[in-house]
Amino acid sequence: MRAGAIGAAALGATTALADAHRLDLSGETVEWIIPFSETGGSARWANFYAPLLSEALPGNPTVVVKFMPGAGSTTGANHFQGLSYEDGTTLFGSSGSTQFPYLLGDPRVRYEYGDWPVVLASGTGGVAYLPPAMAEAYAADPTALNDENFIYGAQSATGLDLVPLLAWEMLGLNVEPVFGIEGRGDGRLMFERGEANIDYQTSSSYLSGVAPLVEAGTATPWFSFGALDGDGNIVRDPTFPDMPSFKEVCEASPVCETSGTTWDAWKAFFVAGFPAQKMVFLANGAPEEAVATFTEAFASIKDRPDYAEISEAALGLYPQLTGAGAERAKSDATSVPDEARAFVREWLQDSYGIVLE
Repeated sequence: MRAGAIGAAALGATTALADAHRLDLSGETVEWIIPFSETGGSARWANFYAPLLSEALPGNPTVVVKFMPGAGSTTGANHFQGLSYEDGTTLFGSSGSTQFPYLLGDPRVRYEYGDWPVVLASGTGGVAYLPPAMAEAYAADPTALNDENFIYGAQSATGLDLVPLLAWEMLGLNVEPVFGIEGRGDGRLMFERGEANIDYQTSSSYLSGVAPLVEAGTATPWFSFGALDGDGNIVRDPTFPDMPSFKEVCEASPVCETSGTTWDAWKAFFVAGFPAQKMVFLANGAPEEAVATFTEAFASIKDRPDYAEISEAALGLYPQLTGAGAERAKSDATSVPDEARAFVREWLQDSYGIVLE
């Protein structure tokens, strides 16, 4: 047999062996649990990936997004923790609002990230915005809104909302959160109806839901939370390069400081909540073949020639990580320094009467 034929035969055997160690999901329905309502950034993220994942998985199963909101996302996460891996037909989509209660020791948490194999980690950003008149006043004088009473539609102070809430407090603003909404999209609707006069959205939800308000002249972007450069410094968000980062806004404020205990705590939770904000997991006990199957499927989506084009408008310009990169992102998103945790727990008690025991 010629060398070329031998090489082809060997390659065919290797491919067949690799295929034999991957799931075949022909005729199956994969249920992707999202622990929020269908109106926010997590919904947009999952709905973007679901049809692409269906195409990429062996057997082209149907991928259905199931929304399970409640208790700031801990309801859905606790439900997923109670599941054991069966056949690769159940996924869970976590967000910063799921990670923060875990980091803070929220007593509602019954889930353990260490039990869940990660197959995708998605970075994202966040944008704060105001009614145009307020934004104009703040731009002219950073202290102009210090006597204003702000209303903000919030999910939970122990979730991702703590990043904007602490940021606004650092800027000297009086913001009263109305807790209990089931997704950030519900907060945007409160803003649209005039029930709230300050808001933030993750990048995907901002691009789809707030950008039209900006174009219509009913909302004005204020700042993005920013992004991390290679040295861990906060820089402008690549999806919103013309928008100042929170660090820049803080530096321009006479009452906000970008050093010290408060800043260090804010930055620690920003890092835990945004650079790897959304992750996809398999259930506890998933075998290597299942992890490999879903990891390779998400990797193949990222490798699509049209991926950059189709993802930018939906998700923005952020890392989408699989394999070892996703594992590192999971570690970063589920750990914060003890000092930052202690500061935030005390701040939650002092500001909102939340005692985490």
